Amino acid sequence: MTEGAGRVRRGKTPIHDAAIRLFKSRGYHGTSMRDIAREAGINVASIYHHFGSKQEILQEVMVRMMTDVISVTRAAVLAADPEPDKQLAALVHAWVLFHADHQQEAMIGGSELRSLDDDGRQRVVALRDEQQRLFDEVIARGVDQRTFHTAHPKEASRAVINMGHAVASWYSSDGEIPPEHMAQRYVELALATVGCMKQE
Repeated sequence: MTEGAGRVRRGKTPIHDAAIRLFKSRGYHGTSMRDIAREAGINVASIYHHFGSKQEILQEVMVRMMTDVISVTRAAVLAADPEPDKQLAALVHAWVLFHADHQQEAMIGGSELRSLDDDGRQRVVALRDEQQRLFDEVIARGVDQRTFHTAHPKEASRAVINMGHAVASWYSSDGEIPPEHMAQRYVELALATVGCMKQE
């Protein structure tokens, strides 16, 4: 796994960054367009040159996070050796590092799905399903090849995903565990969850 896996640094706007900070600290419904403008250091009218509503900003934050994490995790699987245990290790490593590095967006994604309108919710749920399929496919392949020995591959997949996602709620880069070490611990936990018999 290359250093920096899980890190995405596409050009975010001051509006995007301000919205993330406020949605995380105040919640979507506790944040106004005026609040976002103030936090971004612009006037309210300027926001409407970029976004038609606060709902559009929330959708942009959540859709971007999901497309970014799918891109990062899919690339990790493609770059790994073809054995299922190697691919799952790369997948979990990238998944955990992404959530350690994008904690605010991940927590918004976990708490504000209910705040999206129907179209926005459908877009985000479709992206979540795509991410779920990536985990499901790797784990199912491992079971088929008898590398993994879980009797419950679907549940194991969900458990591994939720375990990695929860990193966003507690991890601190100022703590005692460097992110790479923490990600490796989660790889070991994930391989144990799926009953991998190839662990050293």
